[in-house]
Parts: sequence; C-alpha cells; structure tokens
Amino acid sequence: MTVRIAIDPGPAVSAWLLFGDAGGVRAFGIWPNHELLDLLRGEAHGGLSPDVTRIAIEKVESFGMAVGAEVFETVWWSGRFAEAARGLSLERVTRRAVKLHLCGSARAKDANIRQALIDRYGGSAAIGKKASPGPLFGVSKDVWSALAVAVTAAETAP
Repeated sequence: MTVRIAIDPGPAVSAWLLFGDAGGVRAFGIWPNHELLDLLRGEAHGGLSPDVTRIAIEKVESFGMAVGAEVFETVWWSGRFAEAARGLSLERVTRRAVKLHLCGSARAKDANIRQALIDRYGGSAAIGKKASPGPLFGVSKDVWSALAVAVTAAETAP
C-alpha cells in the first residue's frame, strides 16, 4: 500500500495530510514549519510511519506578477521539506493541476475545489457530525489544499 504525505506549504505554518492509496485520510494538521520539518526528518512525533513512501508538495507557480516576501519564504520551506523527505518519492503538484484535475477548469476557486472533494467522498455525509464523523470530519482551512494535492498526486502519478 502506498501512503503519501501531502503538504500545502506556507511561510510560517504548513498544512499536511497522510493519504492512503485507497483514498483514505489517515491524519492531518497545520503545524509550524520547523515541527513539520522535524517530522519529515524523523526527529519529532516518532517520525513518519514506514508505510509512507511518497511526498506530494504544492508547487508555487509564477503568473508573471510581482510577489512579496511571503511567497519567497514559502518556496524556501518547500525546498526544505523536499530535502528533509529524501528517501521518499517526490511529487510536485501545481495549483493549476489541482484545479484542472478536480474541477476541469483552471478558473476554479477554493470553494469549487472543496466541494469537488466533498462530492468525491460522498457529499455532506463525508464531513458528518461529531456523533457520526465522516472520512473528512475535522478537515478545515489549508488542510483542504493538502487533501487536494494528495488526491491529484494519487490519481495522476505515473
């Protein structure tokens, strides 16, 4: 079984998600970048489980516009994550690839991507409630982006 860790990098904190090849969400969170880096190196939280064999990181794309320091910091952390995960097969997934794969349009917005993921997992039951949680229960904020990267990488990887 292939398990991948998918990361939506940020300049200070990043969202991550463990994803099984059968589409199962195993764990997720939003952590300070240095803690996620330590996890990838095996120096914190017991390290990654041995069944994690792939890493998918959202790749920052250029659209020809001026960018600020946050984008450069995000790119720097992406590289640090990739280096720390040596030994894992690396997949870099652009936001455009996610939009095209999940929504069929490069013009899709975050809400469209979130809805496409919910629909893939069974509609509103995919989230569920505290008393009867669905497979996406608790997914929020940037973890949706990490899930989108994971699904896209899993379904488009050679």
